This record gives sequence, C-alpha cells and structure tokens, in this order.
Amino acid sequence: MAAGLAERSYIELGPAPRAPPRRLREVSFSPPGTAPAPAGRYGDSAGGFCYRECAQLGAATRNRCVRWTTSGDTLELVEESLDTELLNNAVRLRIQGCPLLPGGVHLCEVQNHLVLLLVTVQSVHRVLLPHPAYAYRGDLITESQMQSVFTDIGKINFRDPSSYYLIPSVPGLASNSVASAAWLSSEGEALFALPSAAGGIFVIKLPPHDVPGVASVVELKQSSVVQRFLTGWMPTAIRGDGGPSDVPISLAVHCLDHDAFLFALCQDHKLRMWSYKDQMCLMVADLLEFMPVSRDLRLAAGTGHRLRLAFSQSLGLYLGVYMHAPKRGQFCVFQLVSTESNRYSLDHVSSLFSSQETLIDFALTSAEIWALWHNEENQTIVKYINFEQNVAGQWNQVFMQPLPEEEVTVRHDQDPRETYLEYLFMPGRFTNAAIQKALQIFSQGTERHMDLTWDELKKEVTLAVENEFQGSVTEYECSPEEFWQLQVEFWSKFCACCLQYQEALSRPLALLLNPYTNMVCLLKKGSVSFLVPCSLVDHLYLLSNEHLLTEDDAAIFDDLEMSRDVVCLVQCLRLIGESISMEIAFIMEMACSRLQPPEKAAEQILEDLIANDTENVMEDIHSKLQEIRNPIHAIGVLIREMDYETDTDMERAHPLNMRMNLTQLYGSSTAVSVVCWGVCKIATIRFQICRDLLILQQLLLRLGDPMVLGGGQLFQSQQDLLHRTSPLLLSYYLIRWASQCLASDIPIDTLESNLQHLSVLELADTTVLTPHKLVSSPQTIVELFFREVARKHIVSRLFLQSSTSLVETSLNWPHLITAIVADFLPLLWPSNPGFLFPECLIGSCQYTQLQEYIRLLQPWCHVNMGSCCFMMGRCYLVMGEGHKALDCFCQAASEVGKEEFLDRLIQPEEGEMVSTPRLQYYSKVLRLLDMVGLPELVIQLASLAIMESADDWRTQATLRTCIFKHHLDLGHNSDAYVALTQNPDPSRQLDCLRQLVVVLCERSQLQDLVEFPYVNLHNEVVGIIESHARAVDLMTHNYYELLYAFHIYRHNYRKAGTVMFEYGMRLGREVRTLRGLQKQGNCFLAAINCLRLIRPEYAWIVQPASGAVYERPGASPKRSHDGECATVPTTRQIEILELEDLERECVLARIRLTLVQHDLSTAAVAGNSTPEETVALLVRAGLFDTAITLCQTFKLPLTPVFEGLTFKCIKLQLGGEAAQAEAWDWLAANQLSALVTTKESSATDEAWRLLSSYLERYPSQNSLYHRCVINKLLAHGIPLPNWLINSYKKVDAAELLRLYLNYDLLEEAVDLVLEYVDAVLGKGHQYFGIEFPLSATAPMVWLPYTAIDQLLQALRESSANHNNVLLYQKLHDKMEDYQQKVSVATRDRLYRCN
Repeated sequence: MAAGLAERSYIELGPAPRAPPRRLREVSFSPPGTAPAPAGRYGDSAGGFCYRECAQLGAATRNRCVRWTTSGDTLELVEESLDTELLNNAVRLRIQGCPLLPGGVHLCEVQNHLVLLLVTVQSVHRVLLPHPAYAYRGDLITESQMQSVFTDIGKINFRDPSSYYLIPSVPGLASNSVASAAWLSSEGEALFALPSAAGGIFVIKLPPHDVPGVASVVELKQSSVVQRFLTGWMPTAIRGDGGPSDVPISLAVHCLDHDAFLFALCQDHKLRMWSYKDQMCLMVADLLEFMPVSRDLRLAAGTGHRLRLAFSQSLGLYLGVYMHAPKRGQFCVFQLVSTESNRYSLDHVSSLFSSQETLIDFALTSAEIWALWHNEENQTIVKYINFEQNVAGQWNQVFMQPLPEEEVTVRHDQDPRETYLEYLFMPGRFTNAAIQKALQIFSQGTERHMDLTWDELKKEVTLAVENEFQGSVTEYECSPEEFWQLQVEFWSKFCACCLQYQEALSRPLALLLNPYTNMVCLLKKGSVSFLVPCSLVDHLYLLSNEHLLTEDDAAIFDDLEMSRDVVCLVQCLRLIGESISMEIAFIMEMACSRLQPPEKAAEQILEDLIANDTENVMEDIHSKLQEIRNPIHAIGVLIREMDYETDTDMERAHPLNMRMNLTQLYGSSTAVSVVCWGVCKIATIRFQICRDLLILQQLLLRLGDPMVLGGGQLFQSQQDLLHRTSPLLLSYYLIRWASQCLASDIPIDTLESNLQHLSVLELADTTVLTPHKLVSSPQTIVELFFREVARKHIVSRLFLQSSTSLVETSLNWPHLITAIVADFLPLLWPSNPGFLFPECLIGSCQYTQLQEYIRLLQPWCHVNMGSCCFMMGRCYLVMGEGHKALDCFCQAASEVGKEEFLDRLIQPEEGEMVSTPRLQYYSKVLRLLDMVGLPELVIQLASLAIMESADDWRTQATLRTCIFKHHLDLGHNSDAYVALTQNPDPSRQLDCLRQLVVVLCERSQLQDLVEFPYVNLHNEVVGIIESHARAVDLMTHNYYELLYAFHIYRHNYRKAGTVMFEYGMRLGREVRTLRGLQKQGNCFLAAINCLRLIRPEYAWIVQPASGAVYERPGASPKRSHDGECATVPTTRQIEILELEDLERECVLARIRLTLVQHDLSTAAVAGNSTPEETVALLVRAGLFDTAITLCQTFKLPLTPVFEGLTFKCIKLQLGGEAAQAEAWDWLAANQLSALVTTKESSATDEAWRLLSSYLERYPSQNSLYHRCVINKLLAHGIPLPNWLINSYKKVDAAELLRLYLNYDLLEEAVDLVLEYVDAVLGKGHQYFGIEFPLSATAPMVWLPYTAIDQLLQALRESSANHNNVLLYQKLHDKMEDYQQKVSVATRDRLYRCN
C-alpha cells in the first residue's frame, strides 16, 4: 500500500518495566590529590555507545549497546542486549568529590578492550574493560544468558596512576563551558580535549596502558603553532592572553589513521578545526553567515550551540550544528571538503529551522537529523527530518508515549481499591520504580521498600493506602458514602504520587542513535525507550490535522483520488475520536467485555454524540464526508489495511533447524517487551480507529444520502462493511486485552502434571513452557507467547526463507521491528487458522487467562471453534469441573477433520489401528479423562462414541472394554456385567470376565458374582474361577468356596461336591496347619452333603488329579533339568469315588484333626498322611482308641496299636516319675473301663490295664495280638505280667512255650510245660482253656512235643549249669510220667472202642 517507510512518523515504545529496579553494583573511589568540588553545578546527563559490529548477525556484540546517566559525581552504566540476558550488566561508579562533566563519558573500541574515558571537573580517567568479542571468541551466541562487559569491573584498580590524571591548574578548565572530547590514538594513547580557562583547548595525553610513561598536556592556541608542553605550574602572564570568545562550548573529534581532527564550536559563533598531530588550526568558519543574524546575536556569546559529527565511508564527514537563538533555533548541516595542500572548507548542505524553545539533544546521520526538545509546557517533543530529500523542511512527527491519565473514573458500584489497583498495575502504565518511590514517600519512609516483585508491590501498596486510610477514620461509624469517598480520596492521593515519579523517571535526557542498525532510543533517568516506525493507518490517524493536510497524497497510494478519500476519511475519524469523552468510550469497552454487539454500542455512542454536539462536530464531519468521492471504497481500503487475516495457516516453523546464530535473536526481555508493547500500541490505536469507523458507518446509514454515499451506493454493501468492521474491532480488543493480561506463576508440579496431560495427547513437543526459563518480572501472556513460541517462527520466516547469506545480512532496526510486528500480529489474529497462541497458553498452564480469551472470542469468531471448545475443556478439567469439560469435548467433536489443531491431535501413533477421525479424537479424550481419573466421564464419552462406531466392531470392543473397566472401578457391578456381555470381541470379553471375577473376589462382593446369569459364558466363568482357585494360595483366597456357591446356586450338587472334595484334598497337601485340617474336615462334610442330595445312583464324583498336573490356562510349560519341555502324561487313570469313600476320607480327616489338636507338632506330617501313617502317628501320640477306630474304618490290622501300647508300658515300667506324669495325658485321651479299687493305682498300672482291656476287647485270629505283645515284652527283656501269662495260657500255651524258647527262658519254659502237663492230666486244666483233660472217655488231648523236645535238647546242651541239669531231670521225669498215663488212657480208649 505505502510507497515506503522513508518519511513515515515514528512512535515511542517505552514499556514500563515491571521488574524491580536493577540492583547496581557500587564501585566508588576518590583520586589522590583531589579536593571535594560542589556537585550541584551540572545537571543530569545521559549518553550511549553502540558496538561497531552490533548490526552483524554473527557478531558477539550483535544488538548490544551501553547506555549511561550521570548525576553529580555518580555515573550509572548499563549494558543492554536485545538478544540475551546480560548478567552483572549494571554498575554505579562514584568518583568521590569529582562531578562528571555533562557529556564527559566516552567509550572506544580497540582490539581486545572496550575503553571507558571519563572527564570530571578535576581529573580524567581511563578504564579498560574486556571486549565481548574477545571474551566470546569464535563461540556462537546460543545461550539465553551471557556475562556483561561490566562483570569484573570490581577487580579494576581505579587508583592506579596510569589510569587517571589530575587536570592541571595551568592552563585550568574553563568555568563557563562543559565541552569535552576524548579519543584513542592509533598508538593506544588516551587523549582528552578540554576548554582552557584562557580560551582555546588543551589536550591531556595518557600513554598506552601497556607502555610505561608519564601523562603530558598540550595547548592548542590560535596565536601560536609552537608546541608547548605544560608539565607544571606556569603563570598566566607567561602563556599570553586569549579572549573568552574562542572558548569552545561544544567539542567533537574525528579520528584519522595517525591524526585526529578536533572541531570546536566556540562562543564567538565560529567553528574551528584543529589537527592534533600538527597542533594547527586548519580552518575557521563563521556560522553566522548561514543564518539570519541580528546585531544582538552577533554580540551575544553563543552558549546554547551544539555540534555533532557523522561519518560515512561513501559520503565522508558531515557536521551538524545547532545554532541557538532566543525563541528559535537553526540546524545547519555541512560536509567537510578538502582541497589540495591540506586546505579544508565546509560545504553547506542544508539549513533547517525549528521553533521549539529548549533543545535537549540531537543526533546526526549522513541523511537525517533527530532532535529532542522540551516545549513551554515541559512536554517532550521528538522529531526527525531527512535533510537530503525533504526540501520543504517539514519535520516528521514522533508520537511520544503519554503519561498515564490523571483522572481515574470510579463508578459508585465499583470498589475504589480494586479500580485503583487495576489502574496502577495495568501492564505498561507505571514502572515498578515509580510505584516503589511513591510507596516510600506515601508510607513516610517508615519502611524501606526495595526490590519488591510486582505482586509483592501490589500487596505493599494496598497495605500502605489502607493503613493511611484506617488511621484517618476517626469516627467510630461512618456512612457507606463517606467511607467510599474517603477511599477514593486516599487512593487518588497515592496515584498522584505515582504520576509525579513516573513523570520524573520518564523524562528523556538524551537521544541514542545507533548508526549501524538505525535504531533510535530515548535515554531516561531509569530506563530506555525505543522509537519505531508507525504503520500507515496509525500514522494517518495520529497525525495532527495541519500535518495531514500537507501529507503528500501521492506518497500514500498510487491512485491520487483514493489517497485523498482515505485522508478525508481519517480526518472524519479523528473528528469523531476527539469528541468522544472517557465515559462515552467506556460504552464500547463494556460492550466488548460483555459480549454485546459493537454495532449497537456504536449506534448508542452516535446518539450520545448527536445529543451533546455543542461544537457542531457533526456538521464538520458531514462537510468532510462531502469531500469523499467514494466512501464505501475508502472504508474498504482502510479495513483491508488493518485486517491481518490470512487464508492459510502460517507455516509452522521448525526451531531446531534454525541456524545457531539466530536462536537468541531478539530473545532478551527488553526485545520481547518492546515487540509486545508495539503490538499493544497498535491494537490500542486500531481499536479506536475501528470504534470511530463503526460510529461513522452508523452515521452514514443514518444519513442515507445518495450524494454522500457516492452515486447511489447500495445499502447492502454498507451493511457488509459494518459486519466486517465489527470483528476487526473485536480482534483488536482481544489482542489489546491479551497484551495487558499478566501470566500466572506456575508451580513446578502443575507444569509436570500438564506435561503428562500433553504427553497423553501427544502434543508435548509443540508449545510447552520450559520451567527453567526464569523471567525477572511478571510477563503478559503475549510476551510469554512471543518468548516461547512466536519469536522462533517469526525469525525463521524472516531470515531462513530469504535467499541472501546470513553473514552478509545487516540488521536494520526500523525494517526488522516493523516486519516482526507485522508477522506477529497474524499469529495472534483470532480468525486465522493457526492455533499457536491458545496452544502456548495451555502448554504454559495459563488456564484462567485462556478461559477468558475463549470467552471473549467465542460469540463472534467462527474459526477454530472446535479447538477452542477442546481447550476450554482442558481448562475445566484442570479446574475440577469435569462435566463442563465433557460438554466442551463433545462440542469439539463436530469440528474434527476441519481444523488444523484437531487434525494434529488425532494423528495416529505408529502401529495404531486407524479408525475414523472422530473416533480417534474420542480415543485421545478418553485417554486424557482416564489419566485425570474421571471414570464417570469416561463412561459417558465412551457410550457416546459407541453410537458413532456402529460398523467398527474393533472400536466397539475397545470402548465396551473401557466402559466395563470404569464401571468395575466405580463398583457398578451390574453395569460392568452388562458392558462385558455386549463386548463383540470374544478374547476381550474373556479378559473382562477374568477381571470381573478377580476384582469382585478381592472386594468380597461374591453374591453379585454368583448371581449374574452368565448366558453363554457359564463354562468360561467356571474355568476362570477354577484356574484361579488352583493358582493362588488356599488360605488367603476363597475361590473354591466361591465355585461351590456358584454350583450350589445353580443346583449342580455333584460339581459342588467335586469342588469341595478337591479343596479338601489340596488343603491336606498344601496347608498343613490346624486351621487347614479344620477346613479340610468341613470341605469333606460339605462334599458328603452334596452327594447325599443326589439320587444314590448318581452320588459319585471323579477323583481330582493330584496338584502338579492341573492344566491352568496361560501357565508356563514345565521343563526338565536340561531345559526341555517335560512331556505331560496324555492319559490318566480315572478313579470314581462314591459316598462311602468320601465318608471314609471324612473320618480320616476328622482323626487327623484330633491328632493335631492333641499334638500340634504332627501338623506338618498329618495333613496328607495315609491311614497307615496316621495310625502310626496316633500310636506315637498315645491316642489308641482313635487309632483303633481308624483301623476298623479302613480294615487295617491292630498290630501297630498293640505294639505301640506295649512299648509305652515298657517305657513306663522302666521310666521315672517324669514319664509317669507325662503318661496321664495320653491315658486320659483313651477310654478306660471304670475300676473300683481300694488302693491308688499308678500310670503304669493304668497302662497295663488298658493293654489288658484291649486284648480282651479285640480278639484276633491265632491270638495274634497276644503274641505281638509278649514278643515286644520279651524282646525288651521285660518279665511277663502274670495276667498276661494266664491270659495267653488260656489262648495258646504252645505258642507261649515257643516264645519262651525263642528268648531262651528255659526255666519259665520248664515251669510252663510242667503246668501244662498237669493241666492236660486234669490238674488246673481250666487255666489253660482245656475243656476235657486226659481220660479214656474225653476227646483226645495233645502236647507241643516239638517244642518240648527242643526244650529238653536245650537243657541237655547246657548241662554245665547245675540248675539246668535239675530242670532237665524234672521235666524228663514229668514227661515219662505223662507218657505212662497217656499209654494207659490210650489203652483204655482202644479197649472201650473195641
């Protein structure tokens, strides 16, 4: 649109710093030999220095400069960078008792050093600092922080004689001039030029810092070319005289290879040029020749003149002179021209006039003059002019940043404190330093407020004002109106204080013009502000009418008529804008804030303007409108100029691919705040333009005059323009709001949880705030966005897409700042398809700000509606409003596939199954809700997604599984079961079923588990429970009991019995404890009960397999010792168990339990012991009754019982009292027959009695039990008790004899045989169980002859023993006797028979 930026106005961007004032490091010293001088003689001054390579992209000093302010004997130096944060970059240097001359600070660059040259009233100083390029040699500047040149200034010895020199009293410093110049010679000497008290100039020379030497002084005088070194005191008379007229009031130096030209603008209005090397005045020029002169001016000493130099390689040296005259001033620009034989002259280039009163400073380039004035109202004015091109002498405006409004409107429905705090702490309005100073004064210095952050400052201000206010309320009660009035009074008092300090701190002291990047800055007491070119629309709107009339129309548009129309249109807007009061402007603000249509607000404002039009503004506007040939077209052009809407998303940059030397470009806090303040300024101005344009359009609609509308323009096109202006106004309102909305400080844990959310959504790599980036002051959300995201996009667009080499690229500040802002606005523009700004806010956890952003956006912006809904959902989710979040997520679903952000959101992962975009979206949101832990919402959303996935059974299965899982987590068992039955995927269904079983078991919700119908899933459930029952610990889980209940509930008694029998068997095998055996008994009883409920022919079960061969689903294969899979036996013998078998097992279990209850130590072996083993254990424990019962149940011989009891009797007989006491325990466990006895019996007696009773009670074939008892006794050498002998004699005397023989008891055997023979013969036959003794009539009798023969043989063989011989004789005789009687009886019998 515009021809170029050449003659465009500029605007000041001075973002009020919200960070606490910089803490400056203090360095103070007093040069030896100086006497304290009064400090108040000179005013504050400021200046700056730009590095030679600051415009080169690859340089270490890129975008760096040093600025300073002087006040008395104090110099404050600050190094600024637009790219990186400089550490230790501020220092306060105090040269005690030596006030600095205004302009007495000079910086020079040499190869490895930055040299600071200082001129005070009494001394000159040289300070060597390391050059940044030397410190960062060869390194690419990629860090966000770097050390400043001032880092090590504290280590410098300022009192080193080589670094300073006292100004000699002869020639002495001129009292009526503050001029000075300083430079470094090519040999490294430091040179200081000062006005001499005697007129003329003297130069102090310090030798190079690394060369020993002494300082010297040389005086340049016009009357002499003889060099005179003044190395000591010399009377004035000797030096000759010089009139005061040639005292320099402004000095400047231009360095050559081996010389320096010194230019002195003197009080006699002459410009003198000296060659330092030749000590010669090379040229004198009378400047009054170039200006209209009165006699008074020629006679008056010129005190306000200024001199500046500008050098260009191509154009040579330019001199800019400001000639001061009362009420006016004139700038003259000259070019230095050299002729042959070293003669020089001035070539007059331009004379420019200015009417402003007080020039503060001016700067010169080879094409422009920039000037800074104070007018009569003490307001700052800055203007610039291009003296090469501007023939008319028309200065270009710089729109200064106005001070905050003095009036704060507080409505009666508002709280004064809130209103004033909002006013004071609105970003960009007041600096932290101004508020801190006001706080200091307001709280009357009671507390020292230093280095307060923005939030702390807010609290302190509130406290201070409230305390003052509370202290002044003396009445115990006061009405609300009085209270409100008092609050307003105190707050406005504090605001006035802030305004006062803000004004003092924002007063410019000097201009800093960077000749390399063309950047112009205003240096102020506490800060710096930047001048940037104004865009054409803003330029036209802000320009005062007289300037607008002279605006060269052709410079705006190629079409001259169009240009005139636009200028007239802007004049109409200016008229409207100027007539709008703050109250009326507030109507539009409130309409935008309350989401009301701006058109209606514009209509209301128009009515107010017409109603209160006392100055006939409407008439002026009407007449202006008549001048516009085509208003509709002009309005369209203006709208187009302000609209940043783009058709496509701005190309997403890849910051990682950025060239290394671009990574930090414009990345410092200073640059960020300037760019974002520029955006805020534009948004503010454009909002006003759009507001005024809406009002004008309403006026046009109201007029409806075909003449005005330019030849019958259609009403429709006007309506269209109205509806185009309205979103434009709202867009700028939103950008302005965002530029003034502070970002919240986010705790690290919130950032981490946000990262988790983003990683679930797979957005973590896009726009996430890195928590380690610390910013010293609270930043606005626009600053946050520019710093974190937008800057990289913009820089890569500006530099990486251009074809030129970056090394050759030179940074041009006016072009770059304009391009950056122009590229930044589309990224913020609400109706553009790019969604980076909200993404950055969500990535940085700015939830409240994002909610407000979307609230302001939603009613009118129809781009990215789904993405906004999604973001709103994310915010609600974090705020804990899950149901609202779900509504937002559901609304966003309809836009999936239409918006870039949502498309990125649903990109499938590698290997992920691709379904429809909307289902992928639902999947992502479900994952997010699941991670946040909102199962109810997951269920709702999944149910919604199921309706959409009717044809996709895989997705259906996933969603049903999800619903099942969350119902189960919530304890909605029935709903979980329903979800499980509806799952179309059998494998997932089985997984869910398995989970249902396990979870309900863990929760002990077994009734639900048993009672679910399990249609078509019965076998699967049984299989799952069985596999769990067989896989887990029996005592901690009750899967068998669950399975039993499951079968009982379905009347499947045989299965129930089988389950309980298996349970019992495993308990015996695996749980060998008392509790396990108790459970086992109950299991067998339950199994018996089950079989008794079945008809007898079906009352059987299959014997369950032993533990190791259960085939559990999913179990790992068993391997042999060499690692091969062991072969599982394919067939197993099936064993059928009937009711009687179960009853026997039940008896065995009960007996085991009895055993363990009696003796716990047997638990480890009893649990799984066979009946035989159990009998042995019972016998060992002395439970003989129980052992006999067990033997009878399982039809086992009682031999072990009798042997065991016999052994116990033997032990008792041989044991002591301890054994006796112990025996009563087990004796008590057996039922002894009652016995009436007069004497007290011992445990041994009772044991023998028990044995005796058992032998009587349990007869055996062939008297087996007697034999085993006697065998045991004899084996242990225990004499047989009489009752046992008598008992056995009755049963089997022959066997007793054989036993005696076996154990070599010959005497007992002989006695037995003798008794036996007597019994056979009839004497005591009843004791041997012989019914009929020997007689001819009785049945036949017999004797164990073999045994008796063996006895006789044994006695015969042991004849050495006399007793045996007797026994042998006795037995032999008895047998002879018996033989005879048998012979007689036999004969008698034979006789009888015959």
